[in-house]
Amino acid sequence: MFDYKLLSALAAVVEQAGFERAAQVLGLSQSAISQRIKLLEARVGQPVLVRMTPPAPTEIGRRLLNHVQQVRLLERDLQTLVPALDEEGLPERLRIALNADSLATWWAAAVSDFCAEQHLLLDLVVEDQTVGLKRMRAGEVAACICASERPVAGARSVLLGAMRYRALASPAFIARHFPEGVRADLLAKTPALVFGPDDFLQHRYLASLGVDGGFEHHLCPSSEGFIRLTEAGLGWGLVPELQVRDQLERGVLRELLPDKPIDVPLYWHHWRNGGQLLGLLTDQLVRSSTQWLVPLD
Repeated sequence: MFDYKLLSALAAVVEQAGFERAAQVLGLSQSAISQRIKLLEARVGQPVLVRMTPPAPTEIGRRLLNHVQQVRLLERDLQTLVPALDEEGLPERLRIALNADSLATWWAAAVSDFCAEQHLLLDLVVEDQTVGLKRMRAGEVAACICASERPVAGARSVLLGAMRYRALASPAFIARHFPEGVRADLLAKTPALVFGPDDFLQHRYLASLGVDGGFEHHLCPSSEGFIRLTEAGLGWGLVPELQVRDQLERGVLRELLPDKPIDVPLYWHHWRNGGQLLGLLTDQLVRSSTQWLVPLD
């Protein structure tokens, strides 16, 4: 039999990125958390954590994290059927990884009413849409939104739609770098904006235009900051259409190649044995996402 106090300690260390914060969340001393991890490792006969900063789960640690994530959700279903089991009456917390652009645009409107009705608190982890699935693979989250269709073992994926991006820049930037008009081959020779080192959307976009090779770029790991830098003329960038309708109407930003948007598919991944709550949230996202995301061709 599993000792779920030990598994809770493991989950807290990984989710809180360290022993000290895990101890605070669980109301224990740091040494008590450390002892629980050591006891868990003694029982499974191998390490469950790689002692680094932040601590990372080993392969067996990931499997245990996946298990405890699903147990938490199944326990909620049981408490719904037998309210007396829920002695504390605390809201459920659901840890989800999603991309910054979804968080900055459609996500809040899609889940706001659902969270209120289900007494649900969200613990959101922001990751680029190309790598969000690694959080599920590591057992850190119960669900994620990412651009990959193929789920990890034990999970399901469903297509929500696509987020449409457009290549934009400020009028001053366009006048400075494209006085004779915008050409695809010139884009690689002008400063661009990239969300982070895992963001290859601009690379894909240039490749779709027949432009290969590297390009100069700023790194800006903030969805809102990305817009501000684009408006200020530091570079051109691929921006979610949903996020800049007002700027486009006012002429603060202009599209570089109006007939060349790029669509990024967004898939919702969740554990198969995630219980009723994940199933209901999945239904909610599938219904509501059509208001903001475009269908894939």
